[in-house]
Amino acid sequence: MYDVHAIRADFPILSRQVNGKPLVYLDNGASAQKPQVVIDAVTRGYAAEYANVHRGLHYLSNLATEKY
Repeated sequence: MYDVHAIRADFPILSRQVNGKPLVYLDNGASAQKPQVVIDAVTRGYAAEYANVHRGLHYLSNLATEKY
């Protein structure tokens, strides 16, 4: 069985309340909410690993290609 509270805890936006009730987000076809681990990975990518993928010969490009 799934622990709904543990799963919700992985998604920062779901800690919000709307009209006094926990946020429930069902519009995943348009834009799925991201768990904290994904937010952290994207932030790290933009902050420390961002470069062209498969198009450069320098360190950051090689790192970005490897991560890709």
